[in-house]
Amino acid sequence: MKRMDMQEQSSYDYMLTAEYASLVALEFNRNPVINDEAAFDIYPPPTAADRDSLPPRPPVVTIMGHVDHGKTTLLDTLRSSSVAKGEAGGITQHIGAFSVPVPNPGGEKRTITFLDTPGHAAFSAMRARGASVTDIVVLVVAADDGIMPQTKEVLELVKKDSNKVGLVVAINKVDKPGVDVSKIETALLAEGVQLETFGGDVPVVHVSGLTGQGLPTLVETISLVAEMQDLRAEQKGPIHGYVLESRVDKGLGPTATVLILRGQLTPGMGLISGLAHGKVRLLKSPAGESLKAVGPGTAALVSGWKELPKAGDEVLTGTDGEIKKALANRARKADLEATIQDAEAINESRRAERELVQSEAAGAPAAPTRATGTEKKELRLIVKGDVSGTVEAVCGAVVGIGNHIAGVKVVAQGVGEVSESDVMRAKAVEGMIVAFSVNIPRPVKAMAASQGVKILESNIIYALMDEVKKNVIDLLPTTTEKRVTGEANVLQIFEIQLKAKQTMKVAGCRVINGVVEKNKKARVVRNGATVFEGSLETLKHLKRDIMEAGKGLECGMAFDGWDDLREGDLIQMYQEIVKPGQL
Repeated sequence: MKRMDMQEQSSYDYMLTAEYASLVALEFNRNPVINDEAAFDIYPPPTAADRDSLPPRPPVVTIMGHVDHGKTTLLDTLRSSSVAKGEAGGITQHIGAFSVPVPNPGGEKRTITFLDTPGHAAFSAMRARGASVTDIVVLVVAADDGIMPQTKEVLELVKKDSNKVGLVVAINKVDKPGVDVSKIETALLAEGVQLETFGGDVPVVHVSGLTGQGLPTLVETISLVAEMQDLRAEQKGPIHGYVLESRVDKGLGPTATVLILRGQLTPGMGLISGLAHGKVRLLKSPAGESLKAVGPGTAALVSGWKELPKAGDEVLTGTDGEIKKALANRARKADLEATIQDAEAINESRRAERELVQSEAAGAPAAPTRATGTEKKELRLIVKGDVSGTVEAVCGAVVGIGNHIAGVKVVAQGVGEVSESDVMRAKAVEGMIVAFSVNIPRPVKAMAASQGVKILESNIIYALMDEVKKNVIDLLPTTTEKRVTGEANVLQIFEIQLKAKQTMKVAGCRVINGVVEKNKKARVVRNGATVFEGSLETLKHLKRDIMEAGKGLECGMAFDGWDDLREGDLIQMYQEIVKPGQL
């Protein structure tokens, strides 16, 4: 530990962490007691010692790729459903899961479990989670489009987990006239994908999601890759899985799509996932059929949750007592982590105060501290969505919008329609509500309008992102640009007699550029420097009042509240254009 840190932490008002508190207790010959009850939690069952003796499980396959490259249509053809027809903006809104039977000459029933993930760049966080629970990634590349930014993102995800995740490339839309598949394969090779076409080990399949061409070959290829991976898991015993999606269903309450990786899930089983828990009341297949049991490598809709679990959280099982104890400890740990963060903030604040007092005592200016600096402006958002996965994805998308001057802060998020409490919270934090694919009741809309709370609503992620970006830009400082619209030279100065022996200086001018307009702002330039800015009081041609004078016209001008015009001055008319900030 650095000497400076030791000095700082020896201060009487420094808040100690539990670790340091234990060390202090030992120094005073006291034994710090570790509370076994407080340390209890539920963990995945240990891996079997003899893994080769375990039965095989279905592979979990994730379809990934760039937006509009045909992933949803490909999946739609695989499961013969109408998913593709119900998409908004060409983007899959939720993670889904379904099983496809694999032809097996031996007669043993085999399946492949497919996950589909949203295909927009904003959902890279969900794709990252999909890769963490998947065995094989099918990278879809459109034959008529080629390698795109999201294609490269998927390849980066696979490279990070290359020892655990298999890769199959599906070149889609090969039925389109004029496409050059070999060009796509060469581009993939340039990205470091060692395709079998060029002697590598990554299989490539030419498919058409629209006609179904090549899909049987794709399924067979995935099956062969899975055989090479030799995927096995316990078919019985405690379960270990992940929440793919969660939502509140009418009649069922909080539900979650759970992917089981080990063990067998049955009705009546107690579950814990993060800070959520429940007892399995109903199991349904992705097709809506009731199930009596769910084995590894399979996903199912699970109802019976007391709270809504978060997408991506681990799902484990235990007795009622174990779950109750684990929940209490997890909640305590979450509170402790929040307290530690508060303690760090308090210590930082006290350190800054001490430095300020010491510098003032020494008569020197206070050194800048980490707490000083220009405060970043925040667009505070309350995000509501139809399912937890998309809420997470929307949050992940919008928090990246901004720069060092202004950005986004998600102060709250949740699943379900926008409520009056959401409006009041947005009012309290001076923020706005982002509603993604959820209903906003009419009374809530009226309340938001009366409270001055803005609601951004859409079921298309990039439309929401554009709106959020506009609101962040509004927080940035603007720049004002003066655009000259007309110029005139002062040729001669006249004095005009007014009532009560008053006189007014009028400049006889000729317009040399653009148009001189009376309602525009004006400035007088003398010897290259601006000597006056204001507005015209008089603009005349001969003795007639006019509103504008074009190039070449001679006219008389006088200014409101200023008469120090001289021959040779340049009069410029201009308009101020306010330009918004740029991210």
